[in-house]
Amino acid sequence: MKVLVIGGTGLIGSAVVKTLSPKHDVISANRHGETKVDITDPASIRALFKRVGPVDAIVSAAGGAKWAPLAALTDDDFVASVGDKLMGQVSVVRAALEPGALSDGGSVTISSGVLAQQPAPGGAAFSLANGALESFARAAALEAPRGIRVNVVSPGWVSETLAAMGQDPKTGIPAADVARVYVQSIEGKQTGAVLLAVKA
Repeated sequence: MKVLVIGGTGLIGSAVVKTLSPKHDVISANRHGETKVDITDPASIRALFKRVGPVDAIVSAAGGAKWAPLAALTDDDFVASVGDKLMGQVSVVRAALEPGALSDGGSVTISSGVLAQQPAPGGAAFSLANGALESFARAAALEAPRGIRVNVVSPGWVSETLAAMGQDPKTGIPAADVARVYVQSIEGKQTGAVLLAVKA
């Protein structure tokens, strides 16, 4: 299977690439690598798909939002967060459903996150984007053509991220375990699903 991983050099994306590589032909794309893409620019996404497509599966492990107390978040912070984390991945799905990007019966998997289910102080912009992504994936799956599946993976707090923040990594889920949930989305049959990647 030929799989494109957008955000393939990030913590989760690189774990997805590593997990998939023994069995699949994996292409890693990001803002600064050899295979470049900027998900905030729909033209950049379509150009990437034209260069590498058609592929059998697309994973988006990209997109960020502003972490700050609600009272400190500006209009520009919300616009930037929605434009990157939310609309960037919406654009990935929309372009993936166009002819030539995905093979018939292929899949596209985007990324939300635990703050959709468990909001936390400082995470309002993330909660907004993550919750919207999950609703969008369910809706997009209903209209996806040619047997294409659309799913979203919602990672919990990742152990490596917690360690970098000076918190106990044992309360989180290792990136390698998160990656296996993305593989389930790619290799499974489900569509319109929110797949939780959380500590057991």
